[in-house]
Amino acid sequence: MKKRLSACTTVLVGKNATIDGSTMAARNDDTPKPLCPMRVVVYPAYHDHPNQVKSYLNKCVVERPADGYAYQGVPNVDYQHEGVFDESGFNSMNVGMSATESVYANERVLACDPLNTESGINEDLIVATTLPFINSARDGVAFLGNLVKKYGSAEGNGVIFSDKDDIWYMEIVTGHHWVAQRIPDDAYAVTGNRIAIQQVDFSDSDNFMWSEGIQEFVEKNHLNPDRHGWNFRHIFGTANVFDQHYNTPRQWYGHKVLSPDVDMNPLDFDLPFIMRTDRKLSLEDVESVLSSHYQGTVYDPLGKGTEEEKHLFRPISLNRTQNSHVLQVRNDLPEKAAAIMWMSFGIPTFTPYVPFFAQAHDIDESYRETPMKLDMNLKSAYWMYRTLSMLVESHHAEFAQDDLDYLKDAREYLYRWVNEVAAQVADKDEAEVSTFLSTESHQMVAELAKRTKKLMAELVMSGLELSKLTFKMDENL
Repeated sequence: MKKRLSACTTVLVGKNATIDGSTMAARNDDTPKPLCPMRVVVYPAYHDHPNQVKSYLNKCVVERPADGYAYQGVPNVDYQHEGVFDESGFNSMNVGMSATESVYANERVLACDPLNTESGINEDLIVATTLPFINSARDGVAFLGNLVKKYGSAEGNGVIFSDKDDIWYMEIVTGHHWVAQRIPDDAYAVTGNRIAIQQVDFSDSDNFMWSEGIQEFVEKNHLNPDRHGWNFRHIFGTANVFDQHYNTPRQWYGHKVLSPDVDMNPLDFDLPFIMRTDRKLSLEDVESVLSSHYQGTVYDPLGKGTEEEKHLFRPISLNRTQNSHVLQVRNDLPEKAAAIMWMSFGIPTFTPYVPFFAQAHDIDESYRETPMKLDMNLKSAYWMYRTLSMLVESHHAEFAQDDLDYLKDAREYLYRWVNEVAAQVADKDEAEVSTFLSTESHQMVAELAKRTKKLMAELVMSGLELSKLTFKMDENL
């Protein structure tokens, strides 16, 4: 199996914990290298057409049902070498899926149930084999659980499912075993590349789901290290020095942003997965976690700590973040415009989250067509936003405020655009809705490109004045 060890960060927020009553399921998709071009697509619905999906990473071949919904995806451009990795999106039933958050089981459990690296299901095709066939978040867990039972799993994966009412987080950790937890409506959750789920209540099937025989598997193989309780993280997870420098600090900082009054330790192996806060969380709050790099602490790579401090912990937002997305279902909008995938290409610290309605089936060409290499006409959204990221970071102290002003103005424009456009779909039929939302989306994308290129031009001109190849001659000479 070709390995693609992604390293992502996840934020989940229940509908009663948000300011507008929406569910929000979000993740940074980080890859092993800084450039892995991606695009946004909508796969069409199909009927009476059983088919197969084949992995590019191993020998897995999954038989798909004869009928499937249309769904969004964010695949790799170079899929034949990198694998497809559709990553995130909604289907036409407004059910969202984001996959995957790489997670790693310990050697004790893997010795008893090894990963099926040869032909098990993996991240390359996990969205394509699940999202077109589910009607709810809970349905997604059950459907994928059956695929794992049939094919086995090739890797450890955390998978998000969401709809207007529920968010489920599913962790597949060995060849055949997994647990899923429903995020409480009044809570949020943060995790990053460690097994996150903690105490499992097997008497509460409304809020937990699990693989067949997992309790017997743990008992038979003497895998539970705790004297009391059934802590999924303790049984299946890892707790090592790598976790303390790569994983736990991201969870710590996510909680620091969303629950600033709670004192936690970035090296703590038992940081909570699920938290409650006294305030209601907004889309901007979620974006602020995913775009963060330990601002306000000595660990900020762009900050004023010592060189050792600035490189001690792996930040959330990276140059290897290929896309950052928030799957939001707005219960205060008409159902035909309620599901929105907010997509940030480039480094999310520097680039805006652009909304794509689930029911808009025509994606703008700048997102749909991404060349493998940078073309300086910057027609591609992926390359335009990655270029902006590079420009801002190259003179961060001088350019940061201009970029922050641009992002603030972009959010104001996009929030207003979503509300105004969504309000107009209530009386339209399905075909009209898709055409209308697609047309409006093209105009929105063009406006963002205009603003972005204007900023980039200003930064280039300002950057020329910052060149170190300069000389001022004494006027008296």
